[in-house]
Amino acid sequence: MTSTTEYSTTPDTLDSLLGIAPDSPLHAVRHTRDKVALATQGSQDLFFDPALAHNLSLSERLWVAYYATLLSAQPTLSGYYLSQLQTAGAEANVLADVDASRIDLLEDPRLAAILRFTRTLIESPVHGDQSALQALQHQGLSTAEIVVLAQLIAFLSYQVRLAAGLDALKSAGAA
Repeated sequence: MTSTTEYSTTPDTLDSLLGIAPDSPLHAVRHTRDKVALATQGSQDLFFDPALAHNLSLSERLWVAYYATLLSAQPTLSGYYLSQLQTAGAEANVLADVDASRIDLLEDPRLAAILRFTRTLIESPVHGDQSALQALQHQGLSTAEIVVLAQLIAFLSYQVRLAAGLDALKSAGAA
C-alpha cells in the first residue's frame, strides 16, 4: 500500500525566517503533522493581530516578543521582532534600555512591569509567583491581560525552541 502525505507548501513565519524551502526535506519533516505547523502559525497570527481588543497593545506584545527572544539568544526571532517593533515606531531610547536589560530605567512603569515579568518567566519561571503577578496588577493589568501575557511568553518559549531545533536539523543536514 502506498500512502502520500499532503501538507501545506505555503511558507509560514518560521519557514520564511529560517529559509526552509517548500520543496526541502526539512519542510516535509516539519509539515508531516501539518496541523501542528498550522496551529503554530495560527498562534503567531492571533498573538500579533493588531485588532486584538481589550488586551495588551500590539506594541506591548511586540516588546515582550523582542525581549523574550533576545533573552533566549535567538537572533533570528529577535531580529524579526525588532523589525516589527521598528515598523510600529519603537522609541530608540526604550530600545537602548531593553537591549541593555535596563528595564528599571524605562519611563513607562507598565511596560517595565511587563518586561520584568517576561524576564522572570524566561529566566526563572519558578519565580513567576503571586508577587510577580501582583506587580502586574499594581500597574493596572487586568486578569485577562495577565493571562494573555503569560500565554504569549509560553508561545515565545515554544517558538524559540522550535526554531533552535529546526536550525540544528538544518545545520546537521539531517533533513
